[in-house]
Amino acid sequence: MKASIPARANSFDEALARERCRRYRRRILDISQQVSALHIGSAYSCTEIVDCMYHALIRNNANGSPRDTFLMSKGHGCMIQYVILEELGILSRADLDAYCTPNGRLGVHPDYGSPGIVAATGSLGHGLSMACGMALAEKGRKTGNVIYTVLSDGEVQEGSTWEAVMMASSLRCDNLVAAVDNNDFQSLGRTSETHPSFYPLLDKFRAFGWEAVEVDGHDSRAIFEAVTEREGSRPFMLVAKTTKGKGVSYMENVPIWHYRSPNKDEYSRAVEELEAAR
Repeated sequence: MKASIPARANSFDEALARERCRRYRRRILDISQQVSALHIGSAYSCTEIVDCMYHALIRNNANGSPRDTFLMSKGHGCMIQYVILEELGILSRADLDAYCTPNGRLGVHPDYGSPGIVAATGSLGHGLSMACGMALAEKGRKTGNVIYTVLSDGEVQEGSTWEAVMMASSLRCDNLVAAVDNNDFQSLGRTSETHPSFYPLLDKFRAFGWEAVEVDGHDSRAIFEAVTEREGSRPFMLVAKTTKGKGVSYMENVPIWHYRSPNKDEYSRAVEELEAAR
């Protein structure tokens, strides 16, 4: 049976998505000059995934409030969520400018209670369990609402994540849509080298009863079409093949950019690259 939950948009504009993602990367880059370090590589790798969820998949109520829910299970990639919430007017520019300062409300990981943040997700391995609970609650209320979440390679190594994978399928949470930002890194090491049995990842989700598809995680249209064309009777997992630090050549697949801010020369070079991508 085809999923009864429609996408928010009837069509997908790739040019607009590409420009939004370029703009988000630039905003994150600018914020990086205000703090000693932030997870820039992790945010850049899931930019297109989170953008697609917010701008093409999550539906709004008549009053403009979100009907569906987004949970950033990959808490250390939260800078992309923050800048999108800023653009949507849910967070202010002052909130972003005060990132990781003593009087600011936004930290290195999302904190529950900040505008637009539905759960604290600093500890890896908890996000999918919370998303599963939210999806089950929505099914119990028969709302038709969808829970969207993004996971990292690192947290898919956690046993609690696989407990949630098992339970979501067993409880028939067909309103749960998850994506793994599969950039082949966990912190400072390649997952394929440190945990070779991690693969094949796609087959593992299917074995647990999920509908699962692998796509290029930087291809916004492919992400959109994979989710909107899902069969829809089971929880859905998007295994998104991505590049850590995507968008700035010297950051791509270089482990140090997991948690570092560019110096002035590196910042200038990154600005040139992002501006050239217009």
